[in-house]
Amino acid sequence: MMTATAPAKLNLTLEVLKKRPDGFHEIRSVVQTISFVDKIKISPGPRLEIKCNLPDWSSSKSLVAKAVSLLQNSTGTRQGALIEIEKRIPISSGLGGDSSDAAAVLRGLNLVWNLKLSLRDLISYGAQLGSDVPLFLYGGTVLMEGRGEKIRPLRPMPHMTVILLLPPIRKVENKTQQMYSRLIVRNYSSGKITEDFIRMLEGRAEKPGIGLFNVFDEVGLTFFAGLKEYRKKFVEAGAADVHLAGSGPTLFTLLRDDVKAYDIHKRLQDMGLEAYLADF
Repeated sequence: MMTATAPAKLNLTLEVLKKRPDGFHEIRSVVQTISFVDKIKISPGPRLEIKCNLPDWSSSKSLVAKAVSLLQNSTGTRQGALIEIEKRIPISSGLGGDSSDAAAVLRGLNLVWNLKLSLRDLISYGAQLGSDVPLFLYGGTVLMEGRGEKIRPLRPMPHMTVILLLPPIRKVENKTQQMYSRLIVRNYSSGKITEDFIRMLEGRAEKPGIGLFNVFDEVGLTFFAGLKEYRKKFVEAGAADVHLAGSGPTLFTLLRDDVKAYDIHKRLQDMGLEAYLADF
């Protein structure tokens, strides 16, 4: 048996440059994996079985089952496995949990089934599953380009504490697709915001500091009913710079001061809100 962790991610920058001829959007994004994780156990077995601790989680709707099928069909293996997923990352939260689980399963089955696939092979399979899957095969601080399948590792971000707020907002089918469909030309940017962020990471910025940006910050406030109110509560709790995580609806803020982070987290919990602490 092998155990793997599947981390959540944050888009520290997320720019959309244009709409591509293939229907996807050209993006440029600095992404960071964080210590908020799902845990996955994989054991060899005579048949395939996938279990999850969440009752509303469905393998048929998850990239995990698709990852298993892709490996089986591509390699011709007839081996089985028991895959047990302990989910902590909320479903459809904008934190990339399903993509991360799929990446962890690709890595895990490669070992358990002794497939001897290279990282390049796994990244190729990951790109077939979804735009976010390849980044989780790297982890850490990375640059995503293209539709998300082009990954380049970056200098690691300095340690920071993350506060996540998951508003009690009804889940939306095809959320990410709908969010992208709401973008208009004025939402597109040149990629300079991300380039400036990378310059900051590398110590080449004229004005050092964190310049977080998400193209969906503005769109999300009108797309998710009530999000504006929960963002206001986050600020009232003491957060100065609040952003949407991916395509949302999770909101996050970053702090270098751990004591202040714990205080904000407690205030959110005292309001009866679903909030989490993590770091990177």
